[in-house]
Amino acid sequence: MALDDIAGRLESARARTVLIDGRSGSGKSTLATQLQDAWADSLVVRLDDIYPGWDGLCWAAEHVHRSLLAPRAEGQTGRWRGWDWAGDAPADWHTVTCEQRLIIEGIGALTPSGRALADLGIWVDADDVVRKLRALHRDGDLYRPHWDRWAVQEEDFIARYRPRESADMIAVATPTGFEFTASQRTS
Repeated sequence: MALDDIAGRLESARARTVLIDGRSGSGKSTLATQLQDAWADSLVVRLDDIYPGWDGLCWAAEHVHRSLLAPRAEGQTGRWRGWDWAGDAPADWHTVTCEQRLIIEGIGALTPSGRALADLGIWVDADDVVRKLRALHRDGDLYRPHWDRWAVQEEDFIARYRPRESADMIAVATPTGFEFTASQRTS
């Protein structure tokens, strides 16, 4: 299945919410940008803009569920609060109406309760060595001292929420895009 096929299915189903999850450096941001290009009028919310610092992965996952996904599922406007990384402080609030097409990407996006409120969940897989090379190439010295600290949070999140098991599809980056396979979704 190609990304255009996924976008077409979302379009015909009148879908509103897609969750893209995976570990750091797996290709989530790239996939979200490509899906946004293929799925007209969609908005991407990146958890990198929400995590409250280097220790906030689980907080961000809960915040997105409570403040963004749940209100939208009830036909209300959802919202999310950004994080000012340079100032190490909360930033502005942002709103997303229930009618807007929304793609949420980042580790922490896909939980069983969040998937129940979304139209599609995608887990992005990549080899650990490849992930680290991509992430450090992308963020370099800014990320290097935090890699291990962040990886522990990822492992804790995955053990607690099992996001891969909530996914409808598994995506793997290839030299020409992404390869998609159906998952063995259990939740």
